[in-house]
Amino acid sequence: MKKLITFVGICTTVAILALPVAARTLIAQPDNAFQDACTQETKDALYQSFLKNRQGDQAKAYDDAKKYLACPPGAEVTEAQQKIIDYLKNFVSKYDAAMKKVNYRVKIYNDPRNYPEGYAMGKEILATEPENLQVLVDLGANAYLLPPLKNPPLTAEGLGYAQKALQLIDSGKTLDDWKPLASKDEAVAYLNYSIGTLTLEKDPSAALKNLLKAAQFETILKKSPYTYAYIAGAYETGPYAKLSDEYKSKFSGKDETPESKLMLANINQLVDRMIDAYARAVALAGTDSKFATAKTGWNESLTQYYKFRNSDKTDGLDQMVATVLSKPLPPEPTPLTSLPATSTPAATPASTSGTTQTGAGNGTASTTTGAKPAGTGTASTTTPAGAKPAGAPKPDRPRNRR
Repeated sequence: MKKLITFVGICTTVAILALPVAARTLIAQPDNAFQDACTQETKDALYQSFLKNRQGDQAKAYDDAKKYLACPPGAEVTEAQQKIIDYLKNFVSKYDAAMKKVNYRVKIYNDPRNYPEGYAMGKEILATEPENLQVLVDLGANAYLLPPLKNPPLTAEGLGYAQKALQLIDSGKTLDDWKPLASKDEAVAYLNYSIGTLTLEKDPSAALKNLLKAAQFETILKKSPYTYAYIAGAYETGPYAKLSDEYKSKFSGKDETPESKLMLANINQLVDRMIDAYARAVALAGTDSKFATAKTGWNESLTQYYKFRNSDKTDGLDQMVATVLSKPLPPEPTPLTSLPATSTPAATPASTSGTTQTGAGNGTASTTTGAKPAGTGTASTTTPAGAKPAGAPKPDRPRNRR
């Protein structure tokens, strides 16, 4: 009898491009007619076919092994036969484990309906390999697509995967091949995007940092209006809302002071970022009909905040939208510690009622541009007519990035 060949590196020989075929073969089972024909001669033929295909066609070899093992072992099993049975069981077990690392990717990248099953497979892998960066990146980069499933525990798991993956990457861990993502940069962009969108409602100030970073890389996210819509929402419901509430608490109905003017100047910096971001969302939406509903809401918010900062006028707004994409994306504004010499800050808007799912952008603007005087002696809490942007449709998926 031929000496059994040691099982080697099945993972390295399973070609990703052949995954759908391998996946279909995976579920092949022997039919009843075959089980009735489980003669020793047939089993020997299956074993020889297995040996022949084990290296070149592992899916076929797996099928042969499954059929062999499905046959009754017989009344008496010789030592040689037991070795074959044990070897084939070992092969099947390792093949199943390897294919699990393949099939979860097929499910999460090819069909949203299979997300729960794909994430469940990934979770099983991580149970024994908690720092498997490939699995963490795949699950984390797609996590922003989970909310529509209305499965909070799964969404929370997806967020955790994204955070863990980013932590490992920041610590220096890397992959030899980032596919199906184009590069490490694209992975980092989508991981930050997942974290930002999934934490936006509970912690918009922290989410803002992730969203701004996601927009830094040359990926489809940088060209998606939704990215800037989320950024604006983070500004609007995070630092802007907090500072605006603090201003009202301290200065509403009171005479202006250097302290109140300074706080207004800082608020206006945030408003200008929101204006710029909404402008980016509107510009990127263009005339594409799939953005029509969302664009209406973004444009309403843009117009109201722009008018607030420009004496209730829209002069120059169209030009701003037309040119905003030629300007670099600005970082969060640095808090002012003293008033600019030419600053005449406008009255601050009150906290808005816009939802965290609809805001936009991260604009650049001066604290002095078109500022409306705060009034004569009394600090104002004037607010633009409460903008309620329309809900943004689901962003493009990673697999559509090109």
